[in-house]
Amino acid sequence: MRTLLQIVFTAAALAACSPGGEAGDPAAAPVAAKSGGVQSGCLSRAYPEIGGPVSLVSSTGARVTEADFKGRPTLIYFGFTYCPDVCPMTLQTVAAAYRKLPEGTERPQTLLISVDPGRDTPEALATYVASKAFPEGLQGLTGTEAEIRAAADAFKADYSRVEQPGSLAEYTMDHTSLLYLMDEEWKLKTFFTHQDTPDTIAACLEEVMG
Repeated sequence: MRTLLQIVFTAAALAACSPGGEAGDPAAAPVAAKSGGVQSGCLSRAYPEIGGPVSLVSSTGARVTEADFKGRPTLIYFGFTYCPDVCPMTLQTVAAAYRKLPEGTERPQTLLISVDPGRDTPEALATYVASKAFPEGLQGLTGTEAEIRAAADAFKADYSRVEQPGSLAEYTMDHTSLLYLMDEEWKLKTFFTHQDTPDTIAACLEEVMG
């Protein structure tokens, strides 16, 4: 019998930016266990095997590791700047969730870890994360192919390059679409799937961080 973790990660795997609307289409996506808020046990998704050390380059050009983010909760998303819909929609959902938090509730620091190091330079990420539609203070992280793969493996996240002959973009990236909430010690507190809404994310964040 598969665990909840296996079911959710199978549903979220490579569910991002495939052409033709297949992977990014919620109607076509596999059904995952619902997440968010008290209804599905927001505090029951703290799997110890998810998360680990990272060594990447920030959108400011600085080398960073997980130690730079300890001391505050951190919300992490693996995506890329050329992602046409799922990535920006997810980041906009996070921004909307933060706006729903009660006044005085601490917002997590928010990270976008690129799965497309060939195009997502620190400069490209700096421009992308500055969008006013995204969470305030969003930071972009990139690195070498090996560094990004190591970070993704630590979070049980997967991604792959999909060629698009004839497209101006030349290729896209399919990737796991999950949001990981790490605590002050960089340990997984909970995670969110594509089924979560600003309301369910905000309710869970309030429960976890309030």
